[in-house]
Parts: sequence; C-alpha cells; structure tokens
Amino acid sequence: MDIKELKDLEYIKRLSAQYLNILKPADKNYNAEIKVLNYSELGCVITSMLKLCIMALENDTNNKSSIDVGLVLEQALHLFPIDEMELLDVINEVLVKE
Repeated sequence: MDIKELKDLEYIKRLSAQYLNILKPADKNYNAEIKVLNYSELGCVITSMLKLCIMALENDTNNKSSIDVGLVLEQALHLFPIDEMELLDVINEVLVKE
C-alpha cells in the first residue's frame, strides 16, 4: 500500500469507530441492543410486533405486503424473555408447594 491508501484506511477506521456503534460482533453474527424500561415495556414491544404481523397478514390479499412478516416474527422471537419465563415457572412451583 502506498501512503495515500494507508491514510485513507486510517481515516475509514476512525470513521468506523465514531459512527458504526449499533452492531456488535458476536460469533458469526452481529447483535444490536434494544433498550426498554422494564419487562412490561418489552412485553408491549413484542405484542405490538405480533399485532403488526397479524394486520399485515390479514390485509395482504395479493401477497405483495411491504412488511416482511417473517423478519418481524423472528425479531419478536429473539426478544421473548424465555429465561425469565422459566424463572417465573420455578417461582410458581415454589409458591404452589407452600
């Protein structure tokens, strides 16, 4: 590489560090963080995403929806707090035994 290419590369690296902050490398994929206030808000986000998919499917008579229902459902699935639901099951079992 010549000096100009090295300067360009360094410039791109500085820009990347400054602007490319949403996606975080994780194995072979990237993660993006979603910020919510609490589990209630997370539940509202998931519910709204599912309602969006229902409306898109109900209104999609020509299969030409501009909403990628599969992608939205996949993201809702990733947001679903499975570990927390398992914890609630354990807590419920303990309370039922008392």
